[in-house]
Amino acid sequence: MVSSMLCRFTFIPDGTVLVYQGRPGDTYEAALLSFGLNPDTALIFCRGKSLPQDKEIEEGEVGIFLASSRG
Repeated sequence: MVSSMLCRFTFIPDGTVLVYQGRPGDTYEAALLSFGLNPDTALIFCRGKSLPQDKEIEEGEVGIFLASSRG
């Protein structure tokens, strides 16, 4: 049996929610890519602290702030 995990991603400030269902060991970067989001433009927060994108997903709910860049 393959175990899975869920993480709820809430966009800041509009409140749109995406739910990621993945495998233990998946990273926030993998989740962002699965949503079609460029990890270079996303900041991830949990309880007011920024999380690195290469961190394994352990939290059940996080916030995402999308930034734009010019280049």
